[in-house]
Amino acid sequence: MGMSLAEQVRVTVAALMHATGESQAQVAGVLGVTQGQVSRRQSGAAAWSLGDCEALARHWRIGVLDFLAGPTRACEALTEERSGPAVVAGERPEGVR
Repeated sequence: MGMSLAEQVRVTVAALMHATGESQAQVAGVLGVTQGQVSRRQSGAAAWSLGDCEALARHWRIGVLDFLAGPTRACEALTEERSGPAVVAGERPEGVR
């Protein structure tokens, strides 16, 4: 039996953070939450929302379906251009309101 979707999202976020060298604090800045809230989501004590998934996929410049497909596909979707953060914490990517 495979991973639940919730576990898959946690593993995907961890893999993308590792691949891009980002910290929980940086991810928190992207989402407008605290580092503690990211930690709780990563530990499974709180759930990642679909909005979180969309925001993180946009941040890492990958498709949301690639993001939801799991860590391998999400990391494969990163290109050299995409392997760094798309935005500085608190800023929005160009064209996003």
